[in-house]
Amino acid sequence: MAGNENILEIHQLYKNFYIRGQKFEVLAGVDLTVKKGEMVAIVGASGCGKSTLLKLITTLESISSGEILLDGEPVNGPSPKCSMIFQEARLFPWLSVRQNIEFVISDAVPKAEKKEMVEYYINLVGLSEFTDAVPNQLSGGMQQRVSIARALATRPQLLLLDEPFGALDVITRGEMQDWLLSMRERLNRTVLLVTHDMDEAIYLSDRILILNGSPARITWETAISEKNRTRSWLYSQGALRQTIYEKIVENHREEIH
Repeated sequence: MAGNENILEIHQLYKNFYIRGQKFEVLAGVDLTVKKGEMVAIVGASGCGKSTLLKLITTLESISSGEILLDGEPVNGPSPKCSMIFQEARLFPWLSVRQNIEFVISDAVPKAEKKEMVEYYINLVGLSEFTDAVPNQLSGGMQQRVSIARALATRPQLLLLDEPFGALDVITRGEMQDWLLSMRERLNRTVLLVTHDMDEAIYLSDRILILNGSPARITWETAISEKNRTRSWLYSQGALRQTIYEKIVENHREEIH
């Protein structure tokens, strides 16, 4: 749909699993939109279906009912418009940094252009000195940067991040958050981020959505208008952090009772 300002639209999305003939409802009536250029974070209790939602968008899982539109078109299978990054880097361990990125670029791209693309994305993520290194020669943060470079090399309109820094130590995690923030400003990409870290959601996103309940749905959202994101600014957001926490806990208590 030409001129559509929403890169992602989800309408009345339901997802059920069946185990030994018993039905388990995971998502029920999820509605959300993500505008082009936005970074939207989804937070919620562990196991509520956040990662499942991303898998439905990429068709790694099939929906039970509802509709997912990517750039105005129904999602019926894997799309080059969308790329996903997982908590683990998931690199090919026998391939170098360069080869891991090359792997996702179409063979239809001329060889010289492919080489330029690979060099561009390696430089973008600051790994020009590690072009020929294999994953086990890289730190966890460096591996995840290669994973992000590989995802960007497919030139997606929407980047899905599923706890991308969750396996990293606290120092590296903070460095990667700063790096992602600066990179996003340069690339102006649309990002949907799933995280359990409320500080990460506040620091990186334009909007925060809470996915909660059993089955889960979007129960609350808020916009963050601050343009000058700094650690000092983040540390001053105690009231917002508390509100998000209370909204998650409040809904969890309602489900229990």
